[in-house]
Order: sequence, then C-alpha cells, then structure tokens
Amino acid sequence: MTATATKTDTKAKVRVADVKTAGTPKRNTDALSVPVYTMSGKTADTISLPEEIFGAPWKNDLVQQVIVAVQANARTPIAHTKTRGEVRGGGKKPWKQKGTGRARHGSIRSPIWRGGGVTHGPRSERSFAQKINRKMRFAALTSVLSRKLKRGEIIFVDSISFKEPKTQKAKEAVQAIAKASGIPELSTRRVNAALIALSKKDSAVEKSFSNFGNLHTEEVRNLNPVMILTYRYLIIENPKEMIKTFSTRSASAKKRSTI
Repeated sequence: MTATATKTDTKAKVRVADVKTAGTPKRNTDALSVPVYTMSGKTADTISLPEEIFGAPWKNDLVQQVIVAVQANARTPIAHTKTRGEVRGGGKKPWKQKGTGRARHGSIRSPIWRGGGVTHGPRSERSFAQKINRKMRFAALTSVLSRKLKRGEIIFVDSISFKEPKTQKAKEAVQAIAKASGIPELSTRRVNAALIALSKKDSAVEKSFSNFGNLHTEEVRNLNPVMILTYRYLIIENPKEMIKTFSTRSASAKKRSTI
C-alpha cells in the first residue's frame, strides 16, 4: 500500500446491481457471529450481530432509489448564465426604429447579439434535491450492510486510535488487520480499498489515514449506501457502539412510520 498526497474521491461510480467479488477470499458467512480484531492483528472477541441490521434482504430497487437521491442531494449547481436583464450595457436603443434600412433592435444585449444575454441557459438556482424518507434510508443502509457481510467484505476492529497522527502507524495497522482477517487485498488494492467507520470523531486517526488515496475515514453515524458501495471493504471500529447507534436509528425509523 502506497501513500499519496491526494484523498480518495468519494464521488466514484457506484455499482448497485452487481458488486464485483472476483478474487475475494472466502470467509465465515455466519451473519450473526463474527470475529473482532485488534489493531495489532489479533482476535480480540466474537460479537453477535442483530438480524435487523445485518440480516436484511437485498432490495435492489430501493438501494438504487436511495443512492440516486443521495447523489442528487449532494449536487451543487455551478453553471450559471445571465439573462438579457442581467448582462451589462444595453440601456440605449442602438438606432432609431425606422429609416435606417436595418432590422429593428431595442437593445444590444438581446440574446441574438454578441455579448448579449443567454436564453434558457443553466441557472445556479436550480435544485436537484430529492426527498428520502427516514425508513427508506435506513432500509437501504441495512440492505447494503447485509450484502457486504454475506460477501465477507466487512471487518470489525475493537479500537483504532493513535496518540498522534502517524501515517506509518496507520499503514502497519491496516496490514496487520488484512493479515488477520485473511484479506490481503485490503492492503494492496490501489483504488477504493476500504472505508473505515469510526465510532466517534478522532482527528489523530483521520489525519493518519488522510495520506492514503485508497482509504477513507468517516463516522458511523454518517454512513450511507453511496459511501459503503464506493469502497470494496468496510472496516467498522468499535462494533458495539455501532450497533447501539444503528439500533437507535432503527427505533426512530419505526416510530416515525407508525405516526
């Protein structure tokens, strides 16, 4: 794994219908009991996962709809053109209405003039936002997590922490986790290797992994299907805290759906 100065582009293309699994090593497919590793590459514990989060069925249409909505909500309209009323100049009639032998014109900033306004051009006021119901968002998230777990692409780590930002320490931790979990591709894949989900914000950890172009860190509470499907593997730090966060979100979604 090589360190680069560029962060991973989180807007990479996401394949929903079929996530490539060629070359993925076989792992324990028991969706309710998985090992938890340490940063040094040892097996610390075994954790039982809730069925409602990691045992949900794959819902392709729902995941597709939520991903399109999330990406649409992230769009920032940049292209912006000015109309004839916004461009500079054109206050005086270029020539009198009749008697010149030329066509009639009222302003040099008409769309048919060079330097004039633009007709039906893109405007930055346009909104691409789409509404996503809380229950839909959570159902799509659990569907993606369950699919990732069944394919052996989720790794649980009890804790990831550094006293100070150190890229070398982060590299050694990833290599140790890759060796312990039996997934060497985790430390050798050059593009979109893994998403590291932290239980809480930790600037030292974020800075330690920021120099790797194939890794990205994010808090568990901010996870969405787009992030998870963008990367091949998902490393979840402190899974017990993650389960509490998702259980609270599940209860909130159910409560909203019954009102």
